[in-house]
Amino acid sequence: MRLTAVVLVSLLAITASCAKKTAVTVAPRIGTTESGVASWYGVPYHGRQTASGEIYDMNDLTAAHPNFAFGVWVRVKNLDNDREVSVRVNDRGPFVGGRIIDLSRAAAGEIDMVRSGIAKVRLRVIAPPSGARVSLRYGVQVASLQERDRAEELRRRLERDRIRPAVVSQGSEDRWRVVAGAAADRETALKLLETLRPTYPDAFVISWNAER
Repeated sequence: MRLTAVVLVSLLAITASCAKKTAVTVAPRIGTTESGVASWYGVPYHGRQTASGEIYDMNDLTAAHPNFAFGVWVRVKNLDNDREVSVRVNDRGPFVGGRIIDLSRAAAGEIDMVRSGIAKVRLRVIAPPSGARVSLRYGVQVASLQERDRAEELRRRLERDRIRPAVVSQGSEDRWRVVAGAAADRETALKLLETLRPTYPDAFVISWNAER
C-alpha cells in the first residue's frame, strides 16, 4: 500500500512537470478577454532577469502572464474601483492557482491594488499604444559587480577584445551590470554568448527596450 502511494505521488509529480514544460505560448487576438485575480510583484525581483530575457523594472508598466506571448499589450481593469492600466507582457506567472496576471509595482499602483496585494480584474488584449516602446535589443550580461570601477575596467577589456558595444548600467542593489553586444535578434546574442562563455562562465543573454 505504501509503495503504491509512493508510485502515485511520483507519477503525479512527473505529470505536473511535463505539463509545465509543454505550456503553450498564445498570441491572442486583440479584444480577447479574461477575468480573474491579479497580484503584483516588486522587490526582490527588481533588477532580475524575466522569462523573456528582459531585466525586470518594477517601475515600468509590465506584467507576467501564464501564456500570452511576450510583447502582447493588455488593458487591466480593477473591478473593485474601475481603474485601468495598460501593461506589456514580458514575464511568466503568476504561479498561484486562480491568479491570471502578475502586475509590476507601478502597474498595481495605477489601479490602486498595492495595499490589498490582489484584486479581481478583467483583462482585454489591446493594440500597442501609440508610441509604445516595443523594440527589443539583445546582448550578453557578462557580470554584475558592486564596484563601478571594476565594471568599467571589464568594459574596457571587452572593447580591447573587439567585443562592441560594451556598456555599464546600474542594476539593483547598487550593482553595476556589464553588457556586451546589441543585436536585433536573440540568435545573434546567443552566438556571442558561445564566444564569451569560456572566459565568462556566468554570462547570459538579456534583452532590453531599445528606446529607453
